Amino acid sequence: MLEPEASIWAEKRRAAAAALQKAWHVLRTRGPSQFQFWIIALLIGIAAGFAALLFRKGINALQYLAYGTEDMARIHSHAASLPWYWVLIVPILGGLAVGVILHRFTPDGRARSVADVIEGAALHEGRVEKRAGVASVFASLITLGTGGSSGREGPVVHMAGIISSWVSNRINADGITGRDLLGCAVAAAVSASFNAPIAGALFALEVVLRHFAVHAFAPIVIASVAGTVINRLEFGDITEFNLLQSSALEFYVELPAFLILGLICGLVATALMHAIFVAEGFAGHVQRRINLPRWLRPAVAGALLGALAIWFPHIIGVGYETTTAALSGELLLHEAVVFAVLKVVAVAITFGGRMGGGIFSPSLMVGALTGLAFGLIATALLPDVSGSVTLYALAGMGAVAAAVLGAPISTTLIVFELTGDWQTGIAVMVAVSMSTALGSRLVRRSFFLTQLDRRNVRLAAGPQAYLLAMFRVTKLMRGADHEHPADEAECWELIENGIYIDGNATLELAMPIFDRVGTRFLPVVTLGGEDQPPELLGALFHVDALKAYNRALAAVSEEEHS
Repeated sequence: MLEPEASIWAEKRRAAAAALQKAWHVLRTRGPSQFQFWIIALLIGIAAGFAALLFRKGINALQYLAYGTEDMARIHSHAASLPWYWVLIVPILGGLAVGVILHRFTPDGRARSVADVIEGAALHEGRVEKRAGVASVFASLITLGTGGSSGREGPVVHMAGIISSWVSNRINADGITGRDLLGCAVAAAVSASFNAPIAGALFALEVVLRHFAVHAFAPIVIASVAGTVINRLEFGDITEFNLLQSSALEFYVELPAFLILGLICGLVATALMHAIFVAEGFAGHVQRRINLPRWLRPAVAGALLGALAIWFPHIIGVGYETTTAALSGELLLHEAVVFAVLKVVAVAITFGGRMGGGIFSPSLMVGALTGLAFGLIATALLPDVSGSVTLYALAGMGAVAAAVLGAPISTTLIVFELTGDWQTGIAVMVAVSMSTALGSRLVRRSFFLTQLDRRNVRLAAGPQAYLLAMFRVTKLMRGADHEHPADEAECWELIENGIYIDGNATLELAMPIFDRVGTRFLPVVTLGGEDQPPELLGALFHVDALKAYNRALAAVSEEEHS
């Protein structure tokens, strides 16, 4: 009696295994269905949440080894009690370790961050670099644990991108699915890092994917909530910043002050971004001029940071202690101004030295200090019609961060979630709107898009600009074996007149040539040496280029409105 029953169970196990194998085959070859995709989004959210949690704990552990305290909210107070030589040497050793890691595992010695994730979403079907990305995560962890003046959101976002890229490659995800999975991972990582589920989801949509497509919203929210649950299981339902006193707002009288604060914060955010770009350019020039090995560049930056931290330990790390003091109104006017200027200098040194880390947390600190300084002046001039100075600090924090990120919606919400103060929304929104409007005109819309623009990755202008760079002319040209090839004699005649295009070029270079010369096609050649004639590969027809471009534009529009 037992043998038939055992045989039945064995048959059921074989059938179940076959069904699972078939489901996995369908998932890999045809992509996930909607329900399957939501399950994958949940799993990615959990994985990214744990990754963000481990990264945060890793920073705390390294800070404990380096400075003797793992409390990120008290790091500068503790550092002030240490011997000066210890405060100096820790960032140098950290910079040396960062330089060795980035030199060994990245092709250009540069830490990957949010800008690279945005580029992966737009140009690489939601994939990011894995080897360089993992190296950047460790480099940023060392930077933040040894006194670097940056934030943790940059490496956390790229770490999330590595997780989603691995999953996308495993299931052979197409561009749309890969980008959606990337958005899920980013949302979970940001949510887990800052205990901000709403802002995490909107950050992924507004900053990384740069659209609010309905099809992406549900899975991204699922992943964001999963990341938040991971954070709250460890730290509880607490906010990053605790405000000691409530804020008040005399709406109609005081709102013009927040308009002015927003404009000032837009200028401060622009100054912060340009300071970083100038520092990067200057450091690169000095490195080439004195032939400094690139692995020593972060160590030099660490020496500068250590020397500055001897007198001003407020610059160490993400700056939560100083930010909290600003939001609580515990600083004097001259302290707020000096600390804001020094933080900008320290952040510029950190980025210029290629030490790794993100820009969001430093922008929060600079914004809170700017808002506090403005509030102290405003309330002193008009004390009878002014609210609390802490409200100005809160609004300034959101305004500078929004202008830097180019993300007014998610930044406004993340300020609320970081502080737990939901009663000051109008003041924050007014300041954020003005700062973003001004800042986006003084840079390429945001810090990240300007970073990409400086690398000749043109995403700020929208898909109508950057899509052209995705098509190589050799992929679209008609060769000699094409059904309707270009006339070879006519091709050589154009080449003799200097009208041709290199086979390694993209449509970004080809389309302006078509507009200038007005020909039906361009000869595609391989350029040899100075004494060698070009080799004719085929011809790029204008109509083929336009068709490919129109199809790409239609695909982007369909994704963004689906």
